[in-house]
Amino acid sequence: MKTTTAGLALAAALALTFTAATGASADPVPAAPAHDFSDCPALPAGVDAARWKCELHTASGSLRLGDRDIPALAPMTLTFAEGPMPDGSNGQAWGSLRGGPSTVPGGLLGIDNASADRSPLLGLSLQPEYGGRSDFYSVGDSMGFFTLRYRAVSPLLPRGCTIGTGDTPIEIRLKRVGDSERVSKNPPVIKYAAMDTEFGVPAATGCGPMTRLVNDRLGLPATTGNKITLSGEYTYKTYDQLTVR
Repeated sequence: MKTTTAGLALAAALALTFTAATGASADPVPAAPAHDFSDCPALPAGVDAARWKCELHTASGSLRLGDRDIPALAPMTLTFAEGPMPDGSNGQAWGSLRGGPSTVPGGLLGIDNASADRSPLLGLSLQPEYGGRSDFYSVGDSMGFFTLRYRAVSPLLPRGCTIGTGDTPIEIRLKRVGDSERVSKNPPVIKYAAMDTEFGVPAATGCGPMTRLVNDRLGLPATTGNKITLSGEYTYKTYDQLTVR
């Protein structure tokens, strides 16, 4: 299937994702449910709204961070816009990354799941947050990149405990796996799978006296061996179709 430029993930996502495939379906397919375009960013000055798209990528999947597997990533949605600038160059505008926390099996101490469920103070989850940089224009199966950090969430950890910072975020460069599938024409909805196995993960910081425990628990920092696998859904509207801006 041929692909067009589009933006990870995320939904999920983590996202978030990332970039879209297009193609004609042999038979008409039912319309998909409505999507939330309220996070679409404002357009740059002077651009043609009919030529700019607000894109939503929602994805979920699995993550290997250091030596720890997170088999069930919470859904993540990435919202952004892209289109031509007045001088003809490619333009983009960031919207948002939204995603819920994903549970780290075994919690902070690596105990079995049943025990962790009975000991909520020892639970551990990872909350994705946008890392500040992205470029969703694609080349072939390469789907651009976005950066994120994971906030480590536990009753025993301070709010500032994160894996990745503004200076050293995690950089995800997804590659499409297999063929994409158009599931709806109106609105346009395309499903895809994507993966990255080449990103590095810095050590956790800002965790106070628990910093070493978090890093030991997750096997961080980790320059290799990390993996994110996503199943995503992509849709868009041109800005002349939007009522939120």
